[in-house]
Amino acid sequence: MINPNFFFRTKLLLCFLAFGVVLQSCSSDDNRINNPNINPISFSVNLNTNLPEYSQLQFPGNSVYVSGVGIRGIFVINTGAGIRAWEATDPNHVPNSCSTMTLNGTEATCPCEENTYTLFTGQDTAQELPYTLVEYRVAENGNLINVSY
Repeated sequence: MINPNFFFRTKLLLCFLAFGVVLQSCSSDDNRINNPNINPISFSVNLNTNLPEYSQLQFPGNSVYVSGVGIRGIFVINTGAGIRAWEATDPNHVPNSCSTMTLNGTEATCPCEENTYTLFTGQDTAQELPYTLVEYRVAENGNLINVSY
C-alpha cells in the first residue's frame, strides 16, 4: 500500500517546481539593454535557411545582414554552438547617418569610428569600449530562425 503522505509530498514538490518555472519565465530581459545610446524597438522576423539569402546560416562561421528590422537592421551568425542575432547599430554612440555597421565575415565595423565587434560574443575586438552589441532573442525550429525583441 502506498503511503498517503507520498502523494502530498509529490504534489508539494510539483507545486514548487511549477512555481520556479513561472518565476524563471517571468524574468525580464531588460537587463540586456543598459545602453543609453540605443533604444531597441519591438520586431519579429522569420528567416528560412532554405532560401538562398539565408542558406549560409546552415553552416558554422557564416553570417548575414538583414535590413528593415531592429533599428538599423540585424546581423545573424551561426556560431557553431547556435544562432545569435545582434543590432546593426554601433552601441557606443547615438544612432546617426553613419552608425549602421558593415558586415565583414564574422565581424561588424562602424564606419563612423572604426569600432569593430565580433559577432560570436558581441564584444569589441579591442575590448576597450563600454558597450557590447545589443543582442536579440533567437528561436530555431528546423530551417526557420525567428529573431525578435
